[in-house]
Amino acid sequence: MTTAHRTAGEHGLADITLLRDALGVLKDREQVAERLLESSAKHSFDPDRELDWDAPPVDGKWFWPPELVSLYDTPLWKRMSEEQRMDLARHEAAALASLGIWFEIILMQLLVRHIYDKSLTSNHVRYALTEIADECRHSMMFARMIHKGGAPAYPVSRLNHNLARILKTVSTTPGSFACTLLGEEILDWMQRLTFPDERVQPLVRGVTRIHVIEEARHVRYAREELRRQMVTAPRWEQELTRISCGEAARVFSIAFVNPAVYDNVGLDRREAVAQVRASGHRREVMQSGAKRLTDFLDDIGVLRGVGRRLWKSSGLLA
Repeated sequence: MTTAHRTAGEHGLADITLLRDALGVLKDREQVAERLLESSAKHSFDPDRELDWDAPPVDGKWFWPPELVSLYDTPLWKRMSEEQRMDLARHEAAALASLGIWFEIILMQLLVRHIYDKSLTSNHVRYALTEIADECRHSMMFARMIHKGGAPAYPVSRLNHNLARILKTVSTTPGSFACTLLGEEILDWMQRLTFPDERVQPLVRGVTRIHVIEEARHVRYAREELRRQMVTAPRWEQELTRISCGEAARVFSIAFVNPAVYDNVGLDRREAVAQVRASGHRREVMQSGAKRLTDFLDDIGVLRGVGRRLWKSSGLLA
């Protein structure tokens, strides 16, 4: 719904159109970007300098909180030794970092598309370029963390890799920002639990802390823009966004667990995948990680019809 108001400017009357959705009046796009730019100037990090990459891993520390490991509290987990559990956590940390890099490369391309036909001198475009620079640093930081942890990189499946190629080609603007939030907010929720956890390796805690601080700005930018797009987009584009976002949720939920990690720690892949799918704890973790996002998407009208059914099938929506 769009609400137009006539207001008096400082030097006379001017027409100002205010956009409104279920969450209220949207903030001015340029003012939002200006605040995000100010925050970026104060709270941006150079991971190469901020983190101690030369320090060896600390014995007895996890590379990922055990409660966030895919097999936690399953029958298979209960049979595993502590050493094997910690090794699985190390490989899953590498797999999640690999997933993060894949997603951030997609995001950077979507952001470049978004600003291609916008005013190059606007705060909105300037912040998008700032965010792209952030994501470049994050991708390099994640890659360096994978290398430092001694586990291999874990690329997504060829199918998901090519599905993302299609997404990057056909995604409309609201669909791009909806998918952006899908990738950012669940990992962000996990990392907010990780960086203060003293059981976790100092390097991993440092990486996740930097990512959480900088990602908060990215989430704000994407949320504000998705709200604007869902209000102004034609009906067909709104419906396409609901469907594409639901399909992205289904793909992303599958990609969140890379079965190759089980092979690399000596577990039976088929048994492990089956137990993850049957795990009530894992389902709760994923739905808890997605809840802030799904509540938001529900409020602004994204979780409707076929799209909502796809979200339910992904396991991310109760």
